Amino acid sequence: METTVKPKKIWKKILFGVLAAVLALLLVLITAVFALWHNEIFSMASMKLLRERDDSHMDGAVYIMDVKGGFYLDEFVSQGGASSDTELISFITGKITRGLIPMSISESEIACSSFTAETQEGDRLFARNYDFSKTNTCIVRTQASEGRHASISTVDLQFLGLDVEKNVEGLANRITCLAVPYIPLDGVNDAGVACGIYMTYQGGDSVPTDQRTDRPDITSTTLLRLILDYADSVEEAVEIASSYDLHDSAKTSYHYMVADASGRSAILEWVGKTNDTDTDGTKRELVVTYSDEDSHIGVAEAASDVQWITNFIIQPDYYGSDGEKAGYDRYQRIGEELSRTEGVVADEQEAMDILAVVGRRTWNNDDNNSCTVHSAVYNLTDKSVLWVPNEHYGEKGAVYRFEVDR
Repeated sequence: METTVKPKKIWKKILFGVLAAVLALLLVLITAVFALWHNEIFSMASMKLLRERDDSHMDGAVYIMDVKGGFYLDEFVSQGGASSDTELISFITGKITRGLIPMSISESEIACSSFTAETQEGDRLFARNYDFSKTNTCIVRTQASEGRHASISTVDLQFLGLDVEKNVEGLANRITCLAVPYIPLDGVNDAGVACGIYMTYQGGDSVPTDQRTDRPDITSTTLLRLILDYADSVEEAVEIASSYDLHDSAKTSYHYMVADASGRSAILEWVGKTNDTDTDGTKRELVVTYSDEDSHIGVAEAASDVQWITNFIIQPDYYGSDGEKAGYDRYQRIGEELSRTEGVVADEQEAMDILAVVGRRTWNNDDNNSCTVHSAVYNLTDKSVLWVPNEHYGEKGAVYRFEVDR
């Protein structure tokens, strides 16, 4: 006796078979994507809006992100770094965004202030104002791994080409934000080493440093990242900087200040002989000025083991006059504040008060920067940061404290 299979049952079997195949394929794809991008997925998922924008006060939005994994920094180092923004972008897009999202690094003219200090209880501080214009900001926390430190740093998302007039929305922009570890402006690691980057306007027209020896290559913010991840002390930070040819980013020139929990600090500058003749970035050499070896800089500097910095090269005789020094007025004011107490402040809040004195909304600006985007006081002793956005000093809900994940 023959058994007849109805057509309806046949189509059900075919449909179930197709659905099973599709689901199996989707499972394979999801597994593959997760295996390839699990760190990136966790990092994007961690990104949260910390503070909403307020356009009437030139406030961009503030975000926080916990970066999972090593973001390929060891590979970046092993390949010899990058000699230009283009090479850096190529590495980032190839490794982090897998070539899916085009990226860029924007040009800028930032004007900043920074200083070191000691609290009455003996904690060592590193304070910094980041002066620019309205922009979105991200607090970035990275993890420790073998041979590398955990850190917390601050990033201007405008440098990734993101629209300053909008919040960070959509998957494409979130993927772009995965590059934030490579563009820190200031930060501290779990060894108590802090560092910041500041414009110098060298050569009369912000001629970038562009060293060309047989050393490996590094760009501006990636040098800061290497210091945060690999340096245990000021001396190790200087050793890292000395090991690379520096290629300044965004077509401008920079110097750095680095400090550690011992209280020692240093200013790192790449210079020629004078500002008027320092127009060839390939010929600059690194000059390091330590806080306890800076009597040649000036009387106030010699009298204290703390340091302060704005936007001019501090080396004697580099300029023809003080009028050529960008941010010299802010430099003097910070020096006056610190000299009153020989670099000792009551606590982090008093250090923040000094930053407020030179905040750009109240200061007589000598450039195009209209606001202080963020103010940070890094405690190098307990590895934490007191952080204020957009000069909202002392305002309820606008003062944040973060700790490095150790």
